[in-house]
Amino acid sequence: MRILLAEDDLKLGKLIVHMLKKQSHAADWVTDGREVADYADAGDYDLLILDWMLPGKDGVTICKELREAGYDKGILMLTARDALQDRVEGLDAGADDYLMKPFEFEELFARIRSLSRRVQMPLSESIIEIPPYTLNVNELTLYRSGEAVSLTVREFQLMETLMRRRGKVIPREALVSQIWGLDAEVTSNSLDALIKLLRKKLEPDPHIQIQNVRGVGYKLEVADVQKNPQ
Repeated sequence: MRILLAEDDLKLGKLIVHMLKKQSHAADWVTDGREVADYADAGDYDLLILDWMLPGKDGVTICKELREAGYDKGILMLTARDALQDRVEGLDAGADDYLMKPFEFEELFARIRSLSRRVQMPLSESIIEIPPYTLNVNELTLYRSGEAVSLTVREFQLMETLMRRRGKVIPREALVSQIWGLDAEVTSNSLDALIKLLRKKLEPDPHIQIQNVRGVGYKLEVADVQKNPQ
């Protein structure tokens, strides 16, 4: 399962990520509430573990805004607040479940299992099609008009992320985390170099382009390939 953790306690956050990975979950971690929506939108996560008290934007507000925007993945709220009204507020904001701090990891894992069954989380699409391209996630292969395009692992990860969020701007930080991992020491130039390499392998093609949104990130722009009536 792909999990996004939003927790500003550095010691606790590091421990949760470590324990999630020991359970064979893929986990990314953000510490600022203002980053959560971008990561949730770009990362195709199955579950969001969301702390109530975050700098920049609190968990209840984040949860409410995500649900209003159509976010349909599982949300588990973490908080030290134990008043009934607080629990009601979190659930009414759109959280699927609620876990009090401090907690035992056995309970966290049990709630994750229960939540995955309750919300019936779908597996990510294994085939993504944007003609003339077809991306097969299981084969780690990109096809153009039926012919395989040679990509490195990171080029494939980049292409998959862009295709899943076609037409939407993905922040640079989200792309770096998705491809290299949240804790990787990667310079901004590394992402630009990877983008340049992938662009070369997609050219010449007027139908699909990786566009730079200055100061923000990148997006995959797909042209309308329908021909005008003669």
